[in-house]
Amino acid sequence: MKNTNHSTSKLLSMQLPDTLPLKSIFLSLLFLLGLFTSLSAQEIEYTKPTWKFGVAAGANFNFYQGSTQQLSTDLRVPAAFHDGFGTGLYLAPSIEYYRPNTRFGMLFQFGYDSRRGTFDEVMSPCDCPMDLSTNLSYLTIEPSLRFAPFKSDFYLYAGPRLAFNMDKSYEYQLKANPDFPEQTDGPVMTGDFSEVEKTILSMQIGAGYDIPLTGQNKKTQFVLSPFVAFHPYFGQNPRSIETWNMTTVRAGAVLKFGVGKNTSVEEEETIVVVAEPKVDFSVNSPKNVPSERTVKETFPVINYVFFDLGSTEIPNRYVQLNKNQVKDFKEDQVELFTPNNLSGRSDRQMIVYYNILNILGDRMVKNPSSSVKLVGSSEKGPDDARLLAESVKTYLVDIFEINASRISTEGRNKPAIPSEKPGATTELALLRQGDRRVSIESNSPALLMEFQSGPDSPLKPIQIIDRQEAPVDSYVTFDNEGSEDAFKSWSLEIEDKNGTVQYFGPYTQRKVAIPGKAILGTNAKGDYTVKMIGTTPEGSKIIKETNVSMVLWTPSTSEEVMRFSVPYNFNESNSIVRYEKYLTEVVAPKIPENGKVIIHGYTDIIGEAAYNQSLSERRAKDVKTILQNALTKAGKKGVTFESNGFGEDLQTAPFENKKPEERFYNRTVIIDILPVN
Repeated sequence: MKNTNHSTSKLLSMQLPDTLPLKSIFLSLLFLLGLFTSLSAQEIEYTKPTWKFGVAAGANFNFYQGSTQQLSTDLRVPAAFHDGFGTGLYLAPSIEYYRPNTRFGMLFQFGYDSRRGTFDEVMSPCDCPMDLSTNLSYLTIEPSLRFAPFKSDFYLYAGPRLAFNMDKSYEYQLKANPDFPEQTDGPVMTGDFSEVEKTILSMQIGAGYDIPLTGQNKKTQFVLSPFVAFHPYFGQNPRSIETWNMTTVRAGAVLKFGVGKNTSVEEEETIVVVAEPKVDFSVNSPKNVPSERTVKETFPVINYVFFDLGSTEIPNRYVQLNKNQVKDFKEDQVELFTPNNLSGRSDRQMIVYYNILNILGDRMVKNPSSSVKLVGSSEKGPDDARLLAESVKTYLVDIFEINASRISTEGRNKPAIPSEKPGATTELALLRQGDRRVSIESNSPALLMEFQSGPDSPLKPIQIIDRQEAPVDSYVTFDNEGSEDAFKSWSLEIEDKNGTVQYFGPYTQRKVAIPGKAILGTNAKGDYTVKMIGTTPEGSKIIKETNVSMVLWTPSTSEEVMRFSVPYNFNESNSIVRYEKYLTEVVAPKIPENGKVIIHGYTDIIGEAAYNQSLSERRAKDVKTILQNALTKAGKKGVTFESNGFGEDLQTAPFENKKPEERFYNRTVIIDILPVN
């Protein structure tokens, strides 16, 4: 049996002297920290340092594997040693380059790296226990790429490790056979391992977190960064003979400091305005819309049924009737057939979509000459995809008693218009959820949207009438053009004439829409001072100020609004071509002379917020251009347009973004046609 207590105490006694330099360095750094703190304790704000210098200290947890038996040219022990473990000191100066609020930087450390340890005790052929330990250590050079995935204090790093051997000594002892008490332990033999590699080239990967020890009112700022790193076994064979290798887990902390830049600017009154970078901040507070809007909406029915990953069953969020309910189903009364667990915004519209199987079945019963093709798409391949299509077919045949010959099925890897495009690398899980679906294809006009034909044409829309709360166009819109490039984030301070301040944000997108009621509360109107406070990647502040009057939206007389929606393919703003005839010949004729058209573009949450903002604006602009051209050809005059893109803004998005169908419906442009007052 191995004498664990003896080996552990011996290892600790071997390590103790190496901790003295570490204590001295920590005490010195703490002294310097106090000195710099007292010297720079002025109320001036500085940026976070880009360059930081310090000392890294930690413990190497070394795990030995493989085998070693030929200790030196003169000593070959009776049996091979295999596994082992030990802890050693890591101590190194550290240099770091990282621009705050970016993702990439660099680390460089060069210092002492102990890989000492004790092998597990083994038995010789004479049943005598054998012990072996080593003080193996290196001078290590470790350059690394630093990556902050969230542009925050958390970071990952990885890079090569180049190590030069400093100590290769060992201690070996052959002990007495415990079955023979009269025997005595052999002497402790010391020496250096032979055939030791002078240089080692391996790698490391780790993670750390910066904890500021001083605020940004100090020019010299100290940071403590706990870290953990993994050094895999490959490349870490200490010797050119035998198979001994090691895997190391390192845990410790870096105490580092750097010098920030002064960000203060001469102040005039209480406002600090920095000229650069260029940002154009504006506020649009619409006038009161004194009406309770009844919205007559032509709601598109996307011709897809989405399936959960790993399942070929129709999800229970889709309304599935029994045979006795079929006779009572009417597509203009779909709210009577509500799916399970429906919650969130725009419930009525999603009820329409979740009845898609019943809408299709009802239309096929009423149009006996119609037929459909169900095309399943699955990441598992065509066979699994066909099972998805067969699930939909079985429902239509069993519940609506549609002749099976009118429904064909097909399976494929990808839908005709996939969400996941070749070469895509981000947010693949959300994209693949959208591609696991059954597409309903038909050439029967009775089933399809007006002026649409072809296999991927959407189904005929449904008209629903709803009463609208405060409409989106009554929101106060804050447009911060240029903020995507200039700021890490920005926020709002809105102060009324009594000095009460409300805070909103922080935001990263260019445009933000806030309901007027959230600002006004119970007040009918009010005058406000709005401050936009932007934080640059370097940590400095830019403040823009403007005055605005707001009026609370209040319902009074009734007006009816006609609403149309145009869905888009993922990441596209030009798919509007297939809807051009619909917009020109169905939507445009309903716009009265001197009327008003409100166009809002949206996206789902996939992709960068700034890109989605631009994409939504391009979509809205496309619809506006088509409608304007149609009105010009028809000779209609006096029509005013209000066009906005809201990107992926969760406050204004038509739907949630939790399920693929919600994300598909958020890729849309909504058109409201207001009556002439």
